[in-house]
Amino acid sequence: MTCCSKVICNGCVYSYDVRIYQEKLEPTCPFCRQLDPKSKEEEDRNVMKRVKANDPVAMLQMGLVCYNKGDYDSAFRRYNISAGLGDVAGHYQLSCLYRKGQGVEKDVKKEVYHLEQAAIGGHPIARYNLGAVEEENGRMDRAVKHWIIAATLGHNASLDTLKLCFRRGLVSKEDFASALRAHQAAVDATKSPQREAAEEARKE
Repeated sequence: MTCCSKVICNGCVYSYDVRIYQEKLEPTCPFCRQLDPKSKEEEDRNVMKRVKANDPVAMLQMGLVCYNKGDYDSAFRRYNISAGLGDVAGHYQLSCLYRKGQGVEKDVKKEVYHLEQAAIGGHPIARYNLGAVEEENGRMDRAVKHWIIAATLGHNASLDTLKLCFRRGLVSKEDFASALRAHQAAVDATKSPQREAAEEARKE
């Protein structure tokens, strides 16, 4: 995440870093051109500025920080604000808290509600989890529909689940083939020379 709470892919980050290095430029945010923070404290201050501005991505980021520290009550408050501001990842994280009973009482209805909101917003894992909920309730036809949608978004676990469903006769050959093509198209759409270079650099 950048200082202005914009999220960019690894390929873009890598390409920008290469340009900074090759041209011997001062490291700045690729969006707002503000100089990179010189310390963790300065980085945290930048995030807090965005939090105070009710930036949903920054609010979510602070929620994740609180969660990783075991402060589930604060995480819930941050996620709730993020979701209220329209961030689908905020809804997804709330669904996780309601499922596990962390910072809140376990509540299946609220878990499903936030999964639905995240899924409508295009969150593939939320869509996959909705399929799992339907499977637990014995509604395999609805579960399969969720997994097909998630697979078309490029979600690998959903495609793997559809393969099992196909072997069990729960998915038609035509629907499985269509999901397989859509999944491949979604994966291909995320590929770029920059992302491949970033992945190679990560392995070195």
